[in-house]
Amino acid sequence: MTVYLRSLETAVPPTVLIQTEAREVFAAQPGLTRLGTRLVGTCFDSAAIDTRYTAVAELTKDHRAENPQFFDAATGLLLRPSTKVRNDIFATEATKLFIEAAQNALDACPGITSPDITHLVTVSCTGFFNPGPDYKIVRALGLNPAVQRYHLGFMGCYAAFPALRAAKSFCEADPSAVVLVVCAELCSLHVRTSNDPDTIMGSALFADGAAAAIVTAREFPDERALLRLDHFETVLTPVGEESMAWNIGDEGFEMVLGNYVPHIIDDHIIGALEPLLSREASLRGLPYREIRHWAIHPGGRSILDKVQSRLDLSDEQLVPARETLRNYGNMSSATVLFVLRHILDLPPADGDDGGDERICSMAFGPGLTVETALFTRISSTRDGGPTPVSGDEATRPAQPESALA
Repeated sequence: MTVYLRSLETAVPPTVLIQTEAREVFAAQPGLTRLGTRLVGTCFDSAAIDTRYTAVAELTKDHRAENPQFFDAATGLLLRPSTKVRNDIFATEATKLFIEAAQNALDACPGITSPDITHLVTVSCTGFFNPGPDYKIVRALGLNPAVQRYHLGFMGCYAAFPALRAAKSFCEADPSAVVLVVCAELCSLHVRTSNDPDTIMGSALFADGAAAAIVTAREFPDERALLRLDHFETVLTPVGEESMAWNIGDEGFEMVLGNYVPHIIDDHIIGALEPLLSREASLRGLPYREIRHWAIHPGGRSILDKVQSRLDLSDEQLVPARETLRNYGNMSSATVLFVLRHILDLPPADGDDGGDERICSMAFGPGLTVETALFTRISSTRDGGPTPVSGDEATRPAQPESALA
């Protein structure tokens, strides 16, 4: 049975962080050692990020909160809110992003309405509350109250793949199923000042965002699908358990991102791809170099550099990942869906004959876990004529005009 992704839309909060301004704030914090100050400059400048988005509105330069919790603009001091304070903000602000992204995905799929949704899968690793985001989406979008709801929590940056894999399984088990998948992460809730290299790196990389997709095997003669969901695979590398982790502390969640992670990926990425590409008979013996599009989770610039070097990918093939990193930062589970959206918005390549195009995608997370997926971009109509592949630009997140610290 063929399962399709019929819409893929994104959302970001309204507050934008300018990387250079954020670097200045973090570098000016009291308590930093001389080494810590140097690390702040190095991490922020080498992250290959220009802008990121945050749900913490008080990080705005012009914002003057009466009782600031994260950032006191009057003194320039970053504050240390408790995990409870951070999680309370998550419950409020993440709900907005979950609902916005879900509504965008539904609006972009005119053949499907709210009552058609049979399954809902939500994803986040940056906060907890119950009734959770799945409940909030059902109420806000007017979904059937009997919709089957699932939440994937605290898995990390690779969690969009288990969510899409579950959606595919639901559709294969029930051909009438229509699955709404929504990932939303507020990573910026957990940034803090520190001399710890992992904490500094997290402050330089992580951001907030959401993405949602509708997956179904139903046929819609008048509507073209975006992607065919072909295969998913999971691989645990033999090393790396201590190199990437996500722990709960008293002052927010604490990231562990060792500088050895890019080397682990460099050593094991070829082996991680083998189970994926060997699943489909048509790809057996086909070098991965013949796959046109690569949707790589931009966990950081050095990770992308290692992936590109090891797989011998061209600069052009890394543009979707690098541009996502540059414009949005690392939004954990939602990020790879932004990369896929970027690929879907690309025009057909020169000389394209209207045929379908392969996409190989991968993300990395705690464990060290490597999730991989193979998709087919549907770049032609049913009668074989080529059609544009871009999405509705009205639903794309626009750059706010204000500059924030």
